[in-house]
Formats: sequence, structure tokens, C-alpha cells
Amino acid sequence: MLTDIINYTLPFSFTILVACALTCLVSMLMIFLFRIRRINEAMQHPYLKKLPWERHTFGMRATILLDYFLRIMFPRRKKGMAGQANLLLAHIDPTDVPNSLKWPIIGMWGGCLLGLIVMPLLWIMIYLKMNAGL
Repeated sequence: MLTDIINYTLPFSFTILVACALTCLVSMLMIFLFRIRRINEAMQHPYLKKLPWERHTFGMRATILLDYFLRIMFPRRKKGMAGQANLLLAHIDPTDVPNSLKWPIIGMWGGCLLGLIVMPLLWIMIYLKMNAGL
């Protein structure tokens, strides 16, 4: 019974992980090659008032994009990281942001976060598959 479950979930979890990685990659390329200027003009993060986008480190750029994602996905949260993002970006109404600017941000961070959930499942399935063969 357990081997049947493993035989179905192992390739499925691997497929989901690859799909998450490709979604994240395509979204990142779309953001950084074509849409970053329009996204920053529409969302107007407060950190960009101190330094321009090009002068921030990669980690800071990722933080700004994460704030955009949290504001779009969780606009009513008051606590945690989403609450902080909502405080920083309170001047933005997520429904006013065009979908052409939302989907790359949601795809990038959604793919990353879903991939982080699926990766331990894949490791568990590989472990169980290795031990079921003994």
C-alpha cells in the first residue's frame, strides 16, 4: 500500500517542483528584463525614495519585490511580514495595479514559496522509496 502511494506521489511532487522552478525563472526574467521600471513606478516602494533601484543590493531588491507580493496577496493583514509590507505600501490599492504587473511578481514568489513546501515532500518520498526497496 505504501509503495503504491510513493510510486504516485514521487513523480507528481518532482513535476510540481520543476513547474515551480520554471515559473519562478520565467517570472524573474520577465521582471528583471522587461517590467521592473513599470512595477516600481506603479507600486512606489518607500525604499526607492532613498536610493534608486540600480543602487540597491540584490537582497534588497528581492525584499522590495517580496513586499510587493505580500501587499498584492494579503492586503488586509496587520501582523507579520505581510503587515509590515502593508504598512510600507499603504498608499497602493492592490486592485488598481494592472494584471500585467501583478502576474510576474505572483509567479516569482508563488513559485518560490510553493517550491519550498514541495521540496521536503519530495525528499520524504525519495527517502521512503529508498527504504522501501530494502
